[in-house]
Amino acid sequence: MRKRPSLESVSEDSPTRSSRRRSRRGKRSQKSSSEVAQTAEISLSQKEIAAQKRKAARERQAFIQTFAIAASIGAVIAIILFFVKDIKMAIAGGGGIVVLTLSYKYPRSSLWAFLIYLPISGTITYWIGGGNPLFHLAKDGLFYPAMLALFWQLNRQKKTLIVPKSIVLPLIFLLFCCGLTFLLSNTAEQFSGNPQGNPILMGIWGFKVLLGYFPLIPCIYYLLDNKKKFFWFSRSQIVLIIVCCVLGFLQYMMLKTGRCAGTDNLVGEDLFKATLDAKCLVGGSLLYSPSQGVIRLPGTFVAPWQWAWYLISSAFFTFASAFGDPSLRWQFVSFIAMALVFINAVISGQRIALLVIPVAIFGLIFFTGQFAKVKRFIPIAGGIALLTLGAITFFPELIQERIDSAIDRWNASPPTEFIAHQFEFTSKGLSGIFGAGLGRGTNSARIFGETQFIEVYYAKLLHEIGPIGVFAFLVFVTVITASTFKAYRSVKDKNLRSYGSTFWVFILFISYQTYYYPLDVDPVCIYYWVLVGAVLRLPEIDKQEREKMPELPIETDDKSRSKKRRFSSA
Repeated sequence: MRKRPSLESVSEDSPTRSSRRRSRRGKRSQKSSSEVAQTAEISLSQKEIAAQKRKAARERQAFIQTFAIAASIGAVIAIILFFVKDIKMAIAGGGGIVVLTLSYKYPRSSLWAFLIYLPISGTITYWIGGGNPLFHLAKDGLFYPAMLALFWQLNRQKKTLIVPKSIVLPLIFLLFCCGLTFLLSNTAEQFSGNPQGNPILMGIWGFKVLLGYFPLIPCIYYLLDNKKKFFWFSRSQIVLIIVCCVLGFLQYMMLKTGRCAGTDNLVGEDLFKATLDAKCLVGGSLLYSPSQGVIRLPGTFVAPWQWAWYLISSAFFTFASAFGDPSLRWQFVSFIAMALVFINAVISGQRIALLVIPVAIFGLIFFTGQFAKVKRFIPIAGGIALLTLGAITFFPELIQERIDSAIDRWNASPPTEFIAHQFEFTSKGLSGIFGAGLGRGTNSARIFGETQFIEVYYAKLLHEIGPIGVFAFLVFVTVITASTFKAYRSVKDKNLRSYGSTFWVFILFISYQTYYYPLDVDPVCIYYWVLVGAVLRLPEIDKQEREKMPELPIETDDKSRSKKRRFSSA
């Protein structure tokens, strides 16, 4: 027979059983509450997903409607221009309406398109537009409507349009000097009774070349509003550099193998002149006369000189990404891009690219302090050394020819003497304290009248806006250089700081660079202002990332005392 439990045992077990029942009920209640929370979370996420889908559908419908209206108007204009002018004007007019409309409607997307389009603009200009002047302005059709729309949005949001605030006074001073030059030189000549060309239009164009892309600073500042977009900007530039450099290499191989005739079959002075008739695969006018030891390739740009400065600016982009990108994969890709830049500097025939790029890369290693980062510095430095050795091995005659050409050019006209001569020439022909007028020294303004060809940038400014205007511009770029230096030095994130230091060296180099005129011509006249805006944004991005980092828990006195008691008892 089974023994009945005693009263004592029952009394002892009953609390345990009741506590077990309570714990089971508690677990069931906790389980049910967690299931309810999970269900609520799932339903909330489903609502969010549904809301996002509805929003995407509305945006897609709005885009289709906007595009349909713009395309309809553009088609009507294209048909009219086709019968009035030709097919190129029809494409330019009809396509321009669509581009202007979409750029104003979607300013941020248009700015990204503007940055992507820039390196291939020369190829599109001559292979689709046939050199039509309107196609030279296609990039402006992407930028200026987007700028106006973005400024309108920022103004409604009560955000400042001029960053940093330290450049406000120098900018006002520079604008005041340019305004006086425009009134006392350009406008006065227009109504003098004997104007040379159209001085007012020349002045407007000259001002556009001088400061027309300055609004890129606030545009890029507000476009790169987080770390993800900043790295997308950097990596997209690396991809574009690789694409353009591969096309540039193919251009050289097609010329070398005879697929493209080049200029070696011409005679007399034509052997030494770049021409559009010789364009090959991409880009515009080129010069390829290896029998005379003369090569000037345009790459994907309109002219060889632009390609040279694109390669120089690409050296800074690739270096910044190779040392600053947190992804090892993108560091490797950036080094490949750097190698392609170096190869194209060799084969392009551009003396300035072949001289500046190696000096810039080795200078950046020391200016940015990368030599102290042994683990990253040694592989990249070794790669650069192998790349240099490979270039000497595979292109010995070409490199020797470029070196000899650079030495001959230096001996014939040393840069110091050349710059001094240009300043002396400009000073003697100075037309008053306010200069000869905006655009009078700008090569691209020659369509509006006679211009003076001056190959030294600050001498060209002296001719256009006079000594006071040059002083104002120097103050302006000096404040920009100081502000960007202060901005990148305040960044704590090592990757962002590495980017900032490299981009700042580029800003410093271009701000005071007077040999030739890169600030007047694509792409440097755009990349300069873009990188100023990017560097100024880095402190805000760095602050956002530090705010996202979880703070370490701080021990209270009670916890520390309890730990001490446990340690002493043990």
